[in-house]
Amino acid sequence: MDGEPLSQLVERLQANCLERGVSVATAESCTGGLVAKLITDLAGSSGYFRGGVVSYADEAKTRLLGVAEDQLAAHGAVSAQVARSMASGALSRTGADLAVAVTGVAGPGGGSPAKPVGLSYVAVATAEGVEVRRFVWTGDRAANREASARAAVELLLECVSARARTGGTA
Repeated sequence: MDGEPLSQLVERLQANCLERGVSVATAESCTGGLVAKLITDLAGSSGYFRGGVVSYADEAKTRLLGVAEDQLAAHGAVSAQVARSMASGALSRTGADLAVAVTGVAGPGGGSPAKPVGLSYVAVATAEGVEVRRFVWTGDRAANREASARAAVELLLECVSARARTGGTA
């Protein structure tokens, strides 16, 4: 998928989801709704996209997605644990088959030695569980947000393909 334009990845995601009857939801922080925008830029996305939450503030993560306050306090908003909870919350609240979550430090500020600018966690939740991946991008704010959105779409594509191979689970 490297080098493939992001718009083509989203087209493939839509085609695969519609063909397989798989629905998708999003929970976004650092990408600010970019994944949902990319999905809904295509006509026909209503056939598989259930909706999305932009939960930029911690309070929104808690209120809208059910992320536990103690989890945020212990690990911070930019963590694998919070990405998992965001994805799970979007899955349960929308009834989608797959929910992707993105949280990170887009930059240019806000980073620390432990959580540098460019750090991003992308998670996908299904009824069977949650997979989370960690990335550290090296671009500016716009590039980091786009790279995170690309990673989210790629992980969704992988999960849709895995569901097809396993007959609906993955």
